[in-house]
Amino acid sequence: MHRIKAALLSSLVGWTSLSPATGFSADYPQFGQAWSRNMVSTERGLPTVVDPRSETNLQWKVDIGTETHGTPIIAKGRVYIGTNNGEPHDPKLKADSGVLLCLNERDGHLLWQLVSPKRELDQFYDWPRTGLCSPPTVEGNIVYVVDNRGEVLALDTLGLADGNDGAFKDEGRRMTPLDLPALQPGALDADILWQFNLTTEAGIWSHDGAHSSILIDGRFLYLNSGTGVDSTHRLIRTPDAPSLVVLDKKTGRFIARERESIAPNIFHCTWASPTLAEIGGRRLLLFGAGNGVLYAFKPLSQNLPEGPLQTLEKVWSVALDPEAPNERVHRYTSNKREGPVNIYAMPVVVDGLIYVASGGDLFWGKNEASVQAIDGNGKLVWKTPVRNHVIGTPAVKEGLLYIADCGREMHCLDAATGAVAWSDDIQGEAWASPMVADGKVYLGTRSGDFYVWSAGREKKLLHSVKFPAPISGTVSIANGRLYVATMSTLYSFGLK
Repeated sequence: MHRIKAALLSSLVGWTSLSPATGFSADYPQFGQAWSRNMVSTERGLPTVVDPRSETNLQWKVDIGTETHGTPIIAKGRVYIGTNNGEPHDPKLKADSGVLLCLNERDGHLLWQLVSPKRELDQFYDWPRTGLCSPPTVEGNIVYVVDNRGEVLALDTLGLADGNDGAFKDEGRRMTPLDLPALQPGALDADILWQFNLTTEAGIWSHDGAHSSILIDGRFLYLNSGTGVDSTHRLIRTPDAPSLVVLDKKTGRFIARERESIAPNIFHCTWASPTLAEIGGRRLLLFGAGNGVLYAFKPLSQNLPEGPLQTLEKVWSVALDPEAPNERVHRYTSNKREGPVNIYAMPVVVDGLIYVASGGDLFWGKNEASVQAIDGNGKLVWKTPVRNHVIGTPAVKEGLLYIADCGREMHCLDAATGAVAWSDDIQGEAWASPMVADGKVYLGTRSGDFYVWSAGREKKLLHSVKFPAPISGTVSIANGRLYVATMSTLYSFGLK
């Protein structure tokens, strides 16, 4: 295993795809398919057998950190992955921090990194060693990401190697802990174009670690805010905080928010990202909130003039567990038998149906979970229980839905009826979403076990292998490569 080496030369040599003006038809610039958020790739010719020890089909591997919960994003010859600073890539920056690495897609060498020191005062704002968990979204020459400090950032894809662009000029102070003198940034550091602080500018209360996949619609960025409970897990300190916000992608200006009084009933935090879809000729912004309710909002008009903060217009909402308590919900903290549900992952839209997983909170809630299909008017089509807590987003392909749970079970359901086609026991909790591609279903688990099933109504395990460390993030696929991030290492696999 080779270490990531900091060298400016890495950003100047290699594939022609490194040019920001050249795009790949098979890039993976956003977590899940654009808008629908489906965990399905159209890539072909992908390996079935991968092995980190024998290095079967291994293209490269790099050390990235010591605790990695991010999912790799691949765009224009670059791989972006969130991690922590447990393996410092710059000897001057040794403090516990969230890190976004930008790597060369060809060989994994470091091009630049964003370093965000941990938040001060309360460790529950930004849990120690958790790192930067959010998968970035790349459009053109800009990377949009929510870091561990609850700040939305727009970054230049070239880093500071081509100069300090944008309105933001204080990269050195920002990447240095407050109790130390500001460092001088260099060519291997991130170039921040603008930043928006969700705590000070939107009024949220961060909890544990931000996880948000930014959704782009024209001039707007839609994202979940990351607001949640305080350190007692029984109190909402900012009951007026938004759960869903909209920013201007060019400037970071705060444009709109929801005002559905979601915050007081958030059981833990707001970790589910929004989805945009057209159903029955109507565009809907779909959002699974931390109070266990799925909301449909009207997306903003691209012709919206500049002015005061707007309110997102609700079209409908549906409680995913209508029999569960929906007020004074923190009475049920640590109750494993009864209580509210929350939503960790994104809704997926395929053929006019909305698929969403929900359940009791993994850490503090009841041992119950389900997958549901809801139509474009917010009406329940079917609901199927699964073994235990669900963290991941469903993958829907050719009439079948794939989802894994923290009860150590993989499920294949009929997407039209919710009937179980098959299920399979797995080792370890599944925090990742399954990824479907090339007739296969890929999944890694928190025990480090990695599985490949045949996609279809018949259960057929094609391959399983043990990785040296837990896997939190979802498999990413781009340009004939399969990317698997463990807690400490990023692997790139492809047929040799």
